[in-house]
Amino acid sequence: MATALITGGSVGLGRAFARRLARDGWDLVLASRDQDGLEQVASDLRSIHGVAVEVIRSDLSERGDSLRLAARLEDPDRPVDLLVNNAGFGIHDPLATCSVERLARAVEVMDLAPAILAAAAARAMRERGRGGIVNITSSAAVLRTGAYAAVKAWATVYSQSLAIELADSGVRVLAVMPGWIETEFHKRAGIQANAFPAALKPLVYVPADQVVDQALEALAKGKTTCVPTKRWAAAVWLARVIPESLNRKVSAALTDSRT
Repeated sequence: MATALITGGSVGLGRAFARRLARDGWDLVLASRDQDGLEQVASDLRSIHGVAVEVIRSDLSERGDSLRLAARLEDPDRPVDLLVNNAGFGIHDPLATCSVERLARAVEVMDLAPAILAAAAARAMRERGRGGIVNITSSAAVLRTGAYAAVKAWATVYSQSLAIELADSGVRVLAVMPGWIETEFHKRAGIQANAFPAALKPLVYVPADQVVDQALEALAKGKTTCVPTKRWAAAVWLARVIPESLNRKVSAALTDSRT
């Protein structure tokens, strides 16, 4: 039976990936800082779907935890067929006053840890001639909205570069660039970007399950980038083709809306 390792697997999009893959019969390895949350999700999935679920408490801001997960990915006796690098958090502090510690944690969790895990998965999967790596980045990567956009831009380019490196190896790599998702992400980040009129929310927010479905479909088709939903795909395309001056104005308006 195939096995998937999901970081940030106890809440939000990570939990949605876990539910979908368990429903499809995948065994799971779930990693998160929240031991209790992991155990609850694991118990539910074992009970409902009868799959094996291993939990590993991991704080990806700690390099040692990332290296331990990497070792799990390279364990030849317990192969992992799919890695979903999903763990992350919002960072919308003003760049001039953002603490070095907070910025370093963002880079460690959302850039360096995914790179460490993706490299370990790539080595093991390439040896077997098959596998998949999904890196959750963000539509913010095409904007100029501060540290979060910069961190996710790096993750997006890294994913696309790894996909090129692994071409024809049997290992597929996908960068998923979602817009706003119906999870607790914005609330936990302490930003006001989710304060839309109720009538507009269905146009802006995407259900987590829909993001998962479209991401897995894109991976199966061998795509290297996925922007879930046509409306967000159009928004990302526009952000890439409009003049830089207009991109800056849009980015400034979005930044102002969060403060």
